[in-house]
Amino acid sequence: MASLKEGKTKHGNHFMSKSSPSSFTHSISNTKREFSDLDPLVPNAVYGTFSTSATMIPDEPLDIRPEMPSESVGAMVLQILVPCLLAGFGTVMAGTLLELVQHWDVFLNVTEIFILVPPLLGLKGNLEMTLASRLSTAVNVGRMTSSSEKWNLIVGNLALKQLQATVLGFIAALVASGLGWILLDEILINHVALLCCCSVVTAFTSSLLQGVLIVGVIIGSKKVGINPDNIATPLAASFGDLITLGLLAIIGQGFYYCMEPYPYISYLVCISFLCLTPLWVIISFRHPVSRKLLRTGWEPIITALVISSLGGLILDKTITDPNLERIVVYTPVINGVGGNLVSIQASRIGTYLHFQCTLGELPDDAKGCYCPGHSFCAKGPNGRSAQVLLALAIPGHLIFIYTIYLIEGSQSPPTPVFISFYLVAAFTQVSLLLCIADVMVHCLWKFGRDPDSFSIPYLTALGDLLGTAFLTLCIYLMSLVT
Repeated sequence: MASLKEGKTKHGNHFMSKSSPSSFTHSISNTKREFSDLDPLVPNAVYGTFSTSATMIPDEPLDIRPEMPSESVGAMVLQILVPCLLAGFGTVMAGTLLELVQHWDVFLNVTEIFILVPPLLGLKGNLEMTLASRLSTAVNVGRMTSSSEKWNLIVGNLALKQLQATVLGFIAALVASGLGWILLDEILINHVALLCCCSVVTAFTSSLLQGVLIVGVIIGSKKVGINPDNIATPLAASFGDLITLGLLAIIGQGFYYCMEPYPYISYLVCISFLCLTPLWVIISFRHPVSRKLLRTGWEPIITALVISSLGGLILDKTITDPNLERIVVYTPVINGVGGNLVSIQASRIGTYLHFQCTLGELPDDAKGCYCPGHSFCAKGPNGRSAQVLLALAIPGHLIFIYTIYLIEGSQSPPTPVFISFYLVAAFTQVSLLLCIADVMVHCLWKFGRDPDSFSIPYLTALGDLLGTAFLTLCIYLMSLVT
């Protein structure tokens, strides 16, 4: 038997080095059990706990764990800063675009489309950021080492994402129609068909484009040695808002012009996209990595869609108030920045838990009653990343406020009163989201749900609701002061 001083453990006829992550990956890949995205992404034997749900190598030592990749604060800031700035500029462009297209015929005559804006933009949190978080964790724990395993993950998740985008787009249109009915006390069938058609087509097309981008980011970050947890989720949102809003405006305007002379076109297009859903179901079901999410992954994204729609209801109610018209250009910015920052934290906490303990159990530093200051004062990588993300919120928003000012070419810069109110709203939103993320991710883990699949939809939807509500309150209070 090999000596312990050599750092090797004997298993049958082969040896595995404790200091070699590739040896772990090779040994794990030889097990026969197939894992889904709701299981711990490394077999429980590696975490140090026996479980009947995992097939383990006989006599596997329980003290062998892969080490979590270490990174300095400087490296973390640099890796987070660039993609977050790109994502922020994407939201700035989306806000500017929304301010422009709000005067188009479809937005003036089918006002329920404003209710669609937050849930459709929020799909990046429901689908794209969730996919980025799952694949980032898979890369960090060594589940994308072989080509077959990598493409099984990618194909299964992309097919599942297209299915979810189609269904969520359809549900979002129905919810927007229902809320519009409550506001206007009337409902027009042609408007419902228009909303369903442009929502489904927009969600499907945007999800496909962003899915390809995410896969490229994950694979590229793995090759250059960058932690994908730091860059994948914000890059997933970098141009997501702009792409989604641009598609919604163009597609909605096109179908609006066809609504009167050819009303059946909206019905045919919507039905055609819905008829593709069995294909995505079959492809998703054939891949074990997405099979379980196909049955159990709907709850968070549908709940998040409803929460985002409430933010859309606030936007639709305030859009006609002259005192609150400036909310349009800043809504995608405050919502997008908050969602981007909290998604990074949720992804990092999820990866940390995957390395530290078995799904269903909490590490020692997370046990006991929660204290609000714990999210920012805790020692270790999670407290440090929360401090960095919160510190980036204020300077990031200042950059985006003045970028909007430069793009619009306004003669007068933003007033100190507006900047103060806006920054208080943004800082409060990010602080609350980071605290909620700390609690939510650990609770999901404790109750046996992988936070990579469940937490980000809730958090980004809450970011949309809190951002829109705080921004509306901020501009309303400012109108009283000035």
